[in-house]
Amino acid sequence: MFIELHLIQSFAPANLNRDDTGSPKDAIFGGSRRARISSQAFKAAIRREPVFAEKTKVPVGQRTKRMAGEIAQRLENLGRSADEARLVSEAFAGAYVKKKVEKEKTNVLVYLSEEEFDWMTLQLHQNWDIALHEVTEKKPKEKIIDVLRNELVKQTKNRTSAPDIALFGRMLASNPTTNIDAACQVAHALSTHAVRMEMDYYTAMDHLKPTDVSGADMVGFTSFNSACYYRYLRIDWGLLTENLQDDGLARRTVEGFLRAAMSAIPTGKQNAFAAQNSVNFAMAVARDDGKSWNLVNAFETAVKPTHNPDTGYIAPSIQALDAYWHDLTSFYDDSEAKATAVYVMNKHQSALTHLADYRQDTYTQWIETIIEALPAAAQKE
Repeated sequence: MFIELHLIQSFAPANLNRDDTGSPKDAIFGGSRRARISSQAFKAAIRREPVFAEKTKVPVGQRTKRMAGEIAQRLENLGRSADEARLVSEAFAGAYVKKKVEKEKTNVLVYLSEEEFDWMTLQLHQNWDIALHEVTEKKPKEKIIDVLRNELVKQTKNRTSAPDIALFGRMLASNPTTNIDAACQVAHALSTHAVRMEMDYYTAMDHLKPTDVSGADMVGFTSFNSACYYRYLRIDWGLLTENLQDDGLARRTVEGFLRAAMSAIPTGKQNAFAAQNSVNFAMAVARDDGKSWNLVNAFETAVKPTHNPDTGYIAPSIQALDAYWHDLTSFYDDSEAKATAVYVMNKHQSALTHLADYRQDTYTQWIETIIEALPAAAQKE
């Protein structure tokens, strides 16, 4: 089963996700330049959105090179000395990534759950004397660090307790046994219409300069654009349940993800633009027909405002998506969604034709329509 999310979201002038020149990211699609927000930007925003951890009831994982420092601090909280805690934690972190820790940091980012940090801390604390002797003696009689590393890897092979790691995956090239395949796919958001870059020229003044001195004391500019985006996200329910091995947590993860995807917005240049614009249209689909449809080709021909002077890009974008969905479902007669839930603002409800019957009255109903369609997770022998 796949849970798909199709969103139309219009942002006022903004620079939510910039490239190496500081300009908003873009791409050529259908022969015209489109505004683009990378999948990474939205994934990060979803993980950080408070409602995600609130609904899953599990802290998000931590991606860090400072694994050793975090373990050391936790060991200190248990009464171990700072110097000894640092030595032991650096030895364990080095064993985990299979490369020596330098300047208190691993050579790569490591993605770990709260449960894993707790386990490492507790095991090192309980085996403290052996672990400390191993890292301080040249030829220790007993060794424990590799044993604990191997046990952690064994316990977390193909599973995690962190919903965000289960969704977005984990890769550690030096220790691939810890890898977890991502249960979620997120497309780069693309504008449904052609865009052009704009520039904001600004100045700043020295508040303490003499009143008879004219001119700006700083001059600058920043790039921005304004666009209506199509966003596509997909969860592989089967893989999510495999990664978490907890049916209840998997269901809470889907709810947390749906809610966070609706409200999460990248943080780029928000202090300058405050582009806190809500979703204008959202369709969630639970399907067990084996198909997966990214509907971005509904906008391969760039959308243009209709002749109605009161219509911008939102309504014609919804109309294009509605018609494209109907084309697909009409031809692929072996396709049948198990559940479909649609949200559209009242202002744009007339843009719906084929999807009008799936419209939900409330946010709660929209969420529950999808959650109730999820089958029980398969139990492993």
